[in-house]
Order: sequence, then C-alpha cells, then structure tokens
Amino acid sequence: MDDEQKLTQLKSLLNEVWDLRRVVRLLQWDQQVKMPIGGTHGRAHQLATLSQLEHVKFTSEEIGQLLEDLQPYAGQLDPDANDARLIRVTTRRYKKKTRVPADWVARKAEAASEGYRAWEEARATDNFSLFQPYLEKNVSLRQEYAEFFKPYEHVYDPLLDEFEPGIKTREVQQIFDELRPQQVALIQAIGDRPQVDDSFLHQPFDEKKQWDFGAEVVTRFGYDWKRGRQDVSPHPFTESLGLGDVRITTRFMPDYLSSAMFSTFHESGHAIYEQGIDPDLDRTHLATGASLGLHESQSRLYENLVGRSYDFWIHFYPRLQEYFPMQLANVSLESFYSGINKVEPSLIR
Repeated sequence: MDDEQKLTQLKSLLNEVWDLRRVVRLLQWDQQVKMPIGGTHGRAHQLATLSQLEHVKFTSEEIGQLLEDLQPYAGQLDPDANDARLIRVTTRRYKKKTRVPADWVARKAEAASEGYRAWEEARATDNFSLFQPYLEKNVSLRQEYAEFFKPYEHVYDPLLDEFEPGIKTREVQQIFDELRPQQVALIQAIGDRPQVDDSFLHQPFDEKKQWDFGAEVVTRFGYDWKRGRQDVSPHPFTESLGLGDVRITTRFMPDYLSSAMFSTFHESGHAIYEQGIDPDLDRTHLATGASLGLHESQSRLYENLVGRSYDFWIHFYPRLQEYFPMQLANVSLESFYSGINKVEPSLIR
C-alpha cells in the first residue's frame, strides 16, 4: 500500500474504534438519565466488555504499524493539515494506551459504573458512607493507572495528561500559587462588604417554565436541536454521541432559579463546541474537544461571560419576567443582575 492507502486504512480502523467509544458513551448517558436502578450491575458488565473491546481494537498491532509507517508522510504535510494532526494525535494516544492493560480498562469501566449508582444514592440521602468504598476503589484504580507511566515527576502527571495533554502538575501548582493569594484576598474583601440580596432567586419557580426559558435562550445561542436534546440528570453534563447527536442535561433544584438556568447555559456551551467540529474529522480522535480546559472555556463563556452579563439581561430579563411575573415583576434588572452574580464560598467552589 502507498501512503494514501495506508491513511485510508488507518481512518477505517479508527472509525470502528470511535463507533465503539460512542456506544460506550450512549450506555453511560442512559445510565445517568433513563436507566432503572435494577440495571446497574448489568450495565457495569456491558460497559466493561465494550470498553475493553474498544481498547483492544485501538491498541492493535495493525494500527500501530500503520501509524509508524505514516510518520514520514505526516512530516511532509502542512503541520496544521487535518491528516497530519490526525496521525500525530492518534500516535500520541496509541503510545499511551498501549501501556495500559486491557483488563485494567474493563475493571475501571465496571468500577466507575457501579460507583456512579452509589454516588447517586449517597447524594440523594446525604450519606457519604454509601459512596466511600466505591470512591476508594476508583481512586485505587487511578493510582494503579499512574503506575503504568513510571517514571513520572508527580503521581498526578499521568492523570492530568488525560485532560490537558502535555501539562505537568508543577505547572498547575505554579499557576495556583500565583492566583490563590489574590483570590483569597478578593473573597475576603467581598465578604467584608454588605452582602447581595438574592432571596428572590430562592422561591418556587415552575419547572416547565424554567425548561422552556432555558431552551429558548440556548436556541438563540445556536444550539441545534436537530442534532441534540436536553434531559434531566442528578448532575448536569454533555455527551457527544456523534456530530449529529450532542446531548445536554440540566438539574432543577427546589426553590432556586439559577440551578437549571445556568446549567442549561453551561452545557449548551459544551454542546455548541462539539456541534461545531468539522464533519471531516468525524469518527476519529480529532472529533472531540482539544482539552478539558478548552471545553470548559466554551461552557463558561456562555454561562458567565454571556449569561451573567448585564447587556444579555437587558434583552432577556423582560422575557424571563413574562415567564415568572409573580416572582420577578417587582425585581429590578439591576437587582436581578446583582443577585445572579453574587459571590460567596461554597463546598465546591
């Protein structure tokens, strides 16, 4: 085979790997959104089996040989060309995945699935002990994963690389060492000032109307409902099952408007990013976000830079008041804007 034929063969194999990955993601989405509790153990086994199959297929000698053969060809291409990036990104991931045993992949997938169900119950009942053994097992598996990449500078480096390729723990520590003193001082200064009154956000708001308003806004953002849907889950998330099927979820909290509203805004940012991927990259390792940090920059762009901006609410606040006249008719735009931007420490931020 010549180089172009080898590239075509590589893409064909990667398409199959990516299809398996999307089936895994579909099962995970279903577990978090629709699956009955009784399906937990069966789903854990299904995810273990399919995750292991995906891993074995991707780490095959055939893919490894094709990637090795295509290195000179990639060097002749424009470094920013899709094919050059595909070869380089896939090679990097192949080298990482081949250091991980297939049985670990299966055990990790099963433990994550079982742990998710335990987390749901623990969260609903405010009983951490229900989740603790599952958490310990998953942490242990992650520690085991790090061992596959010895020697390392820091035990978290192999894990961090999964989210931000190439960055080291010490670099993140340096960033936080610089930012933390300023953040602490800023939070303290805010805490010393009179607190913003956001009590108007803490009252009953009809869930259907919250849903409809959020859907109206993210439609204006550009979320394509022909290639997506929204559901409810214990914790909001976005799942891409293909460029034509990028799903979001939201979460309603009793007597608190901001939860579902900003969750929908946030997840739509993730989804719009995924929906905007070049179709030529579909079913390959380039058909996803470049990193978690970049993904979060897109979601928080819509949630905060847009969704909490004054100009945004000049336009949308009258519409929100139409949805909730009893709750918001006597709340000024300025008060609403201050309320949704209230800053205070919480257990997670």
